[in-house]
Amino acid sequence: MPIPAPAQLAWQQAELGVVFHYDIHQFDGLRYRQVDNRRTLWSDANLFAPALLDTDQWVAAAKAAGARFAILTASHETGFRLWQSDANPFCLKATSWGDGKRDLVAEFVDSCRRADIQPGIYMGARWNGQLGVLNFRVTEASTISQAEYNHLIEAEVEEICSRYGDLFELWFDGGILSAEDGGPDVLPIFEKYQPNSLYYHSDQRRDVRWGGTESGTVGDPCWATVDLERIETGEDRHDNVRDYLRHGDPDGNAWCPAMSDAPLRNHEWFWEPGDEHKIEPLDRLVEMYYQSVGRNSTLILGATPDDRGLMPEADVTRLAEFGQEMARRLSHTIAQTSGEGDVVDLPFPRASRIDHVVIQEDIRQGERVRGYEVEAVTQAGPRVVASGSCIGHKALHEIPPLTADGLRLRVTAHDATPLVRNFAAVCSE
Repeated sequence: MPIPAPAQLAWQQAELGVVFHYDIHQFDGLRYRQVDNRRTLWSDANLFAPALLDTDQWVAAAKAAGARFAILTASHETGFRLWQSDANPFCLKATSWGDGKRDLVAEFVDSCRRADIQPGIYMGARWNGQLGVLNFRVTEASTISQAEYNHLIEAEVEEICSRYGDLFELWFDGGILSAEDGGPDVLPIFEKYQPNSLYYHSDQRRDVRWGGTESGTVGDPCWATVDLERIETGEDRHDNVRDYLRHGDPDGNAWCPAMSDAPLRNHEWFWEPGDEHKIEPLDRLVEMYYQSVGRNSTLILGATPDDRGLMPEADVTRLAEFGQEMARRLSHTIAQTSGEGDVVDLPFPRASRIDHVVIQEDIRQGERVRGYEVEAVTQAGPRVVASGSCIGHKALHEIPPLTADGLRLRVTAHDATPLVRNFAAVCSE
């Protein structure tokens, strides 16, 4: 039975993160078109000039949403690097912003640590508009060879992994081609400098998987296990792979939990002026939470600072509203317990109103439960209020409000002795 590595366990327990997308094209006065940015040669690094940039403000917005980790796009599809790179001249050294001396990665990581949020980094190697790289490969538009590009990426990964202390996660945009397939040999570099971090991803190693959509949701059920050969880089080569990613496989051969990602501004990972109306409504964010964290997945929301270098006030407000609403719904625990076996009882101190049920397996020993139901113990007798197949790190059920004397968890199918880390009854405030 597959079990999680420590980094995978920590990532699942974190439950909610924010990824901040920032790049040079946000300063060119044009609307972002992904296909163009993958093919554009950026001649002037001085376009990058956020006059008020404040990563403390970014991270505070993430923390207000309830995030336990935050990720920065240190590089994306343009090829511009948001740190003081010695390997790549197309970086902050080439700008007049901060006299060419500021390091946005360093500032971001420091802000995360001050806020007690785990820092992660997102890097782009699959596309590079500056160097004419498309889908991992140099092209006729490239000014360097494939070998030179591979060495450049290796050097950049070493800079990121060796300069900024322990990172929570290293995320490669669209994955990274493995050395065996002609790509850069970055995994040994990562494992040397970041042995306790999460790696996402290549065919050599993938600690987590994409959840199949950018809707912030996964399927029901959503298992943390899969067969890795079915989700190789270039995933669409396999039939029905997106459905497989959304649900996982209870009989899978590897632990690879699902990430649910979605931009806060619907369909926009990068800031555009005048698009505040695209910010997801609060009820949609709440729905995402139940259909991601509540289904054994980790939710990552995309936030996008503006051309001033600040998170727009409307975005900050919505993130705070989201954090407050989830706290209102889930912070008041009536009773909780742990246990093992086919039945776990949860008596209440007194008859109480409840509207949520939380169940968590001890996933350090794998996902063992294959079916379950929850009964409310009431004056009128037992009543089934929730059921499902996968529990994993967390199954969160919102139920019609009722008054009960307790709950009973019945495991109806399992592969090994069920180990329940947490069984709780919650009432929203």
